[in-house]
Amino acid sequence: MAVIADPKAFLETLFHAAIAAADPARVLAASLPERPKGRTVVIGAGKGAAQMAQVFERLWEGPLSGAVVTRYGYGARCERIEVLEASHPLPDENGLTASRRLLEEVSGLGEDDLVVALICGGGSALLPLPAGDLTLQDEIAVNRALLASGAPISAMNAIRKHVSGIKGGRLAAAAWPAKVVSLVVSDIPGDDPALVASGPTIPDASTREDALRYIERYRLDLPEKVMAFIRSDASAAPSPSDPRFSRNHVQLVASAAVSLEAAAEKARAAGIEAVILSDAMEGEAREVGRVHAAIAREVAARNRPFRKPVVILSGGETTVTIRGKGRGGRNSEFLLSLALGIDGAEGIAALAADTDGIDGSEDNAGGFADGTTVARLAKAGVDGAALLDRNDSWSAFDAIGDIFKPGPTGTNVNDFRAILVQ
Repeated sequence: MAVIADPKAFLETLFHAAIAAADPARVLAASLPERPKGRTVVIGAGKGAAQMAQVFERLWEGPLSGAVVTRYGYGARCERIEVLEASHPLPDENGLTASRRLLEEVSGLGEDDLVVALICGGGSALLPLPAGDLTLQDEIAVNRALLASGAPISAMNAIRKHVSGIKGGRLAAAAWPAKVVSLVVSDIPGDDPALVASGPTIPDASTREDALRYIERYRLDLPEKVMAFIRSDASAAPSPSDPRFSRNHVQLVASAAVSLEAAAEKARAAGIEAVILSDAMEGEAREVGRVHAAIAREVAARNRPFRKPVVILSGGETTVTIRGKGRGGRNSEFLLSLALGIDGAEGIAALAADTDGIDGSEDNAGGFADGTTVARLAKAGVDGAALLDRNDSWSAFDAIGDIFKPGPTGTNVNDFRAILVQ
């Protein structure tokens, strides 16, 4: 029976195995479209868009041009594709400039031309383009309300696309009659590509009535100007049956499911059995943390529902309803809740991190926890439960040196959670 002497190092290797499985250098080569008779234009958006562009540029045999937008500090050197940077998670003027730049890139194309869209998580904030008479400040207000609401990503994107001039397939519609091939790295539970980055090149069937229902369900306080626009016919997004999308193709090139399988194989190679609970978990981060803690304690105490040693893996995208003014993100909030749930338990260690390298408001991906976390917090004069109450999970893990900071990863397949029980 294998014994892991350094749980932190072991869990970190699993994270990196998951990242490697979603590395653009590994996944893009098998998804290249056929060269067109006309031009090849590359566009893209997301936290890993620059790395995707860099790899695509290296693989593509033939001329190309284009532009992609990524988060500040996430750029990569490209020779023929312009890399723009903008703000995330709240949009800014540079994002507005980037949206207009991408629309310029696809305008005036013919039916012999090809548009390759490199789409990954984070693109929603990076591509602001207020529709109608709305302003950038209106779109920022929508994003701010959504981030604090606890709404799932499907609801967020249904609302976002109805206040946008570029999301919900509008960018692909602008490229017509050129063919659009979307290569998508999914950070969405269930892997619906139309929801990744609010689907700038992929329409979905949600309507403005759906958006209004979500606004009511999650009690979103949006400016009246925004509400009036969503209620109007002008907010209607293109339908998937629109003939402008008839020649287009969508390819999912990486996902949480594939990355979790890679992490599981890495664990088994080290002599530790691995189980995947789900690659599509949603819900409040602190509640999901409590459930994971209960499962880990049951394994530790009774060898059920899994026999130890085992690593329990899960992915998806949890949410955080903002109650306080602390620092952190959904993975560190999950982890602090889990730490409270496994307090005093022996043989349990966990890592929770966002696969893009950034979790919420700080520059860490997440953190580490074990059965001693709460006691170590108390020794440092920190009340873990109080910090959780005010959404200040980053401060908890920073206080005891258990922050996990791998830096930008160049990809994004959402949350990664691994719990080792020995």
